[in-house]
Amino acid sequence: MTANPFIKQYLMTAGPTPVPPAVSQAMAAPMLYHRAPAFDALYERVLGRLPQVFRTENPVLAFAASGSGAMESAVANLVRPGTKALATASGKFGERWIQLCEAYGADLVRHEPGWGVRFDPADFDRLLGEHPGIEVVFTTLSETSTGVVHDIQAIAEVVRRHGALLVVDAVSGLGAARLEQDAWGVDVVVAGSQKALMTPPGLAFASVSQRALDAANASASGDEASGRGSGGGRYYFDWGRTAKSQAGGASPFTPAVSLFLGLDVALEMIEAEGLEDVWTRHDVLARATRAGALALGLDLYGDPDERSTVVTAIELPGDVDGGKVPGALRKLGITANGGQDHLKGRILRIAHCGYFGAFDILTSLSGLEIVLQQLGHEVEQGTGVGAAQRVFLEAGVLAAA
Repeated sequence: MTANPFIKQYLMTAGPTPVPPAVSQAMAAPMLYHRAPAFDALYERVLGRLPQVFRTENPVLAFAASGSGAMESAVANLVRPGTKALATASGKFGERWIQLCEAYGADLVRHEPGWGVRFDPADFDRLLGEHPGIEVVFTTLSETSTGVVHDIQAIAEVVRRHGALLVVDAVSGLGAARLEQDAWGVDVVVAGSQKALMTPPGLAFASVSQRALDAANASASGDEASGRGSGGGRYYFDWGRTAKSQAGGASPFTPAVSLFLGLDVALEMIEAEGLEDVWTRHDVLARATRAGALALGLDLYGDPDERSTVVTAIELPGDVDGGKVPGALRKLGITANGGQDHLKGRILRIAHCGYFGAFDILTSLSGLEIVLQQLGHEVEQGTGVGAAQRVFLEAGVLAAA
C-alpha cells in the first residue's frame, strides 16, 4: 500500500536526522574528482571547520564510515591484545565499546551500572584505583538509547588524574550537548555526520590529541619490533596514516565526496548560528519536550537532567501496547524511535538534535497525544503541547519578529 503523499513527514529520530535543504542541494552538485584542486579546497575548508565544533586544536581525522567506524578506529589504534582498558555502558551504544574492546583482545574491566543510569565519576575513580595499569577508558557523552547525557567534564578530571587516556563516543552528542574537548582534557572524541552535524550517514570523525596519537604510534611500532607486523593491527582506520595524509592536504583513501559537499554547508550553518547558540537551541527544545511529556503525566526514562539535550526518552503508560506507538505515529507522518532491546514497547524517544525547531517538537507532542488516545489512554488533548508552548514562549522562541 502506497503512503498518502499528502501526509507530511516528520523525522524525529536521533539519527539519521533531518537534513537542511541547503545541504541536500549542495550534495546534488556534479561529482568532483577527489584529487582535483576544487576538492582539495573543499577538503581543507571542511577539515579546518570541524575542530571548532569539537572545541579543540586537534586535527579531526575523517573516514568514510558510520559513527561506529569512528568508534572502531579508537579501539583499533589504542588497544592491542592484553591492553588494560575500562569500558563503560549505560545503554545500547555504550555496550558497543565493550564489544569492540573484546574483539580486539583487551584486558577489559567493564562498568555497567544499568541502562538509563548516569555515570558517577566516583565509580571511575574507584575502578581505576582497584585496577592499576589501565591505559585507556572508553565512555559515552550522549547515550542515544536512553537520552542520558553524562558528565564528561567530571569524568575527564578523574581519568586524567589516574594517567589514562579518555575516549568519548560523541556520535549523537557532538553539536547538541556541550562538549569542550581541550578545556576538559578529553584525549579522543569520535563522532558521525548523521546526527547534529545535519548531514546524511557516511562520515566518521576522530579528534585525537597528540598524547593519544603518540600512544597509537607507539603500539604500532611495538608490534613491528616484536614481529607482529606493521600497522599495529589496523590499516584503513590507522590514525597515523590518516593524520599524515590530511596534513598534506589529501585523504589517504577515496573520500565520500558528496557528503563533504553537504557537510561544508552544514558546518557553515553551525558557524553562522554560533555554537553557543546551537547548544542553547538544543537546550530549549529538550526542555520543551520534557515539559510536554510531564504535563501528560508521563515519566522520563532513566536519569535525564539539563544536559540531556539530544533525545528525550519517555516512558509509555502501562494501559497501552507501547509496541504500537511508533507505528501509529508513522500513520500521522511522524517517525520517532521506540525502545531497543528490553526497552521495546516501554519507551518512546523523541529526538531534537540537529536541524530541529520548535514546531517539530509541538507536532510530535500533538501526535503523541492523539496516538495515546487512540490506543486507549485518556489524554486531555493539547495538554502536552501547551506545556511545550509555554517553554518556547518563555525562551522567546515563538516571539513575533
